[in-house]
Amino acid sequence: GSSGGIDSALVVYLAVKALGAENVKTFSMPSRYSSDHSKSDADKLAENLGISCDRLEIEPMFKSFLTTLDPYFKDTEMNVAEENIQARIRGTLLMAYSNKFGGMVLTTGNKSELATGYCTLYGDMAGGLSVIGDLFNILVKAPSAELRPDQKDEDSLPSYDILDGILDLYIVHNKSIEDIIKEGYDRETVEFTLGLTARVEYKRSQTPPVLKVSKKAFGNGRRIPIARKLTEV
Repeated sequence: GSSGGIDSALVVYLAVKALGAENVKTFSMPSRYSSDHSKSDADKLAENLGISCDRLEIEPMFKSFLTTLDPYFKDTEMNVAEENIQARIRGTLLMAYSNKFGGMVLTTGNKSELATGYCTLYGDMAGGLSVIGDLFNILVKAPSAELRPDQKDEDSLPSYDILDGILDLYIVHNKSIEDIIKEGYDRETVEFTLGLTARVEYKRSQTPPVLKVSKKAFGNGRRIPIARKLTEV
């Protein structure tokens, strides 16, 4: 799935380098919230790498889901439930293509997203291999899931320069809350970040295998109980 973002672009590039352009296929799956530059960036990436990027419009399917759920969702505000439907539609389309023609779906989530649960089960987590799941966020283009109007990752998370510093100390270097605070980070932000990390362990237990490039990757490199008290982080 090629969203036009930095993470998916890196995964596509690595796939082409590893497998050859003739063995890589991408899909752009825009919704009502996808920006024009995201769609054009996905097309330009495919052109630069000499691969195909087919457009699969998910709006009709999204509308069908909302219609089916309307008896239950009516009179409620749109929230993460509707946002995640879009990600799960995309995951279903990619897995269907994989099942039909035998290719492996590569997930495009990074380590920051896996750590905080900023990813969707059975959506952008669907696939056979997590290529950059051991790399913290890459900031060149402002990250956005584009699942609601004008959405940016940092609407829900601390800024990535702060977030990734905390996560690196906690996950890779096994530092405690107090140790991280002594490094100059705000207590409230540290507790919020580590609380997120603890609460989404169940998600990481269902992620595809992660390519390990650091001292401690998610998966076999870091085995944590799914259920535990938040005071233990």
